[in-house]
Amino acid sequence: MKQCGSCEQQNPDDAKFCHSCAQAFSEEPVAPPPPDDVQNDDHLWETFIGPNPTVLFSPSRGWAWRPAALYYLNKFSNFRSAPGPRFELSWNWSAFLFDFLWFLYRKMYLFALLYAVGPFLALYLTGIPTVGVVWKIMAAVTGNYLYFWHTKDHIEKLKAQGLVDQASQEKFLREEGGVQSYVIWLAAILMFFGMLFSNQILNMEGDGVPLEQSAPHPRVQLDE
Repeated sequence: MKQCGSCEQQNPDDAKFCHSCAQAFSEEPVAPPPPDDVQNDDHLWETFIGPNPTVLFSPSRGWAWRPAALYYLNKFSNFRSAPGPRFELSWNWSAFLFDFLWFLYRKMYLFALLYAVGPFLALYLTGIPTVGVVWKIMAAVTGNYLYFWHTKDHIEKLKAQGLVDQASQEKFLREEGGVQSYVIWLAAILMFFGMLFSNQILNMEGDGVPLEQSAPHPRVQLDE
C-alpha cells in the first residue's frame, strides 16, 4: 500500500491515481540531491591527474596543446569494463620520448626506476645497442595502462580513508597526484649534457689518425 501525499488515503501499490482525491502518483520517487561535498568519480580522477596541459599528437589533428585530464580520461575509458579493468594497447608519445622521465613526472617512482635501470641492464646482458628502443616501445604501449592503475589505486586509497568533504579530497589528490614540475628542468639538463657529450665524442674521432694514413713500412735492402 502507498499513501497519498495530498489526502493521506491508502492506495494499492499499482495505483496511478489516489482513489479518494484523484491525485496522480509520480512514476518514481525523486531521490534527494547528493550533498555538495560528495564528489563523483570522474571529478576525483580529473583532480588526481591535475590541471596541467600537455602536448598531444594524433594522425588526424597533429600536435595540439590540451589539458592532460581530457587525454587520460579518454584513454582510461578503454580500460574499464563490467567484469573489471582490462588491458588494451594504446600509445603514449611522452612515455616513448622520455621513458623514465615521464614516469617520474607522473609520480610513478617504481616504474621510473625500472625504466631508468632496465635499458642499461639489458644492454649489459645482451650487448645489443638498439635494445633501448625496445624499452621505449614498452613504455609507450603500457604507459597509459600503468597510469590508469596508479590513479585507480590512489582513488581507492582516498575512499578507504573515509575522506568525504571536498577540501580534504582535493588536498589528498593534489599531494598524491599531479606532476613533478622539476622533472622538466631535469630533462632539459640531461639533454644539454647529452648533446655536449656527443660533441666531445665527435671531436675526439675527428682528431684521430685513420689507420690507412699511418706511416709506411721501411724498405729492407738485401745484400747482394
